[in-house]
Amino acid sequence: MCAHDSKPASFVGGILKMKCPNCRRGNAFVNKSVFPLGKSQRLVEHCEVCGQKMMHETNNGPGINYALTVVVFFLNLAWYAPIFGLRPQDNSYYYFMTVSTAIVVLMQPWTMRYSRILYLYMYVPYQSNRHLQP
Repeated sequence: MCAHDSKPASFVGGILKMKCPNCRRGNAFVNKSVFPLGKSQRLVEHCEVCGQKMMHETNNGPGINYALTVVVFFLNLAWYAPIFGLRPQDNSYYYFMTVSTAIVVLMQPWTMRYSRILYLYMYVPYQSNRHLQP
């Protein structure tokens, strides 16, 4: 099945599958995987389905990446505190910060990719080149 004939992904599905924000069919990244890490952030220049330009600025979403990192820290607090507890009497805050930092570092390739996708979805409207279709 050709990518042109497939049904476009939903808004959330397009973000999760890292699809083009304009048509939600084409892949936004050169590699589908985050590995190798050196090439994980490379966006395609233009969508292979609709021709949408992917690079709008040189730095796509570092502020969003920071926000996602903070969200991951708070999500770690949501599961860590009920399971292990946080008390000022012991070193549990240090353990929490160590575990959270390790999780954030391990998740960083994915949060960086999602921050670029979220940035594109904020600034490229869905079907912005609709007038070019026959």
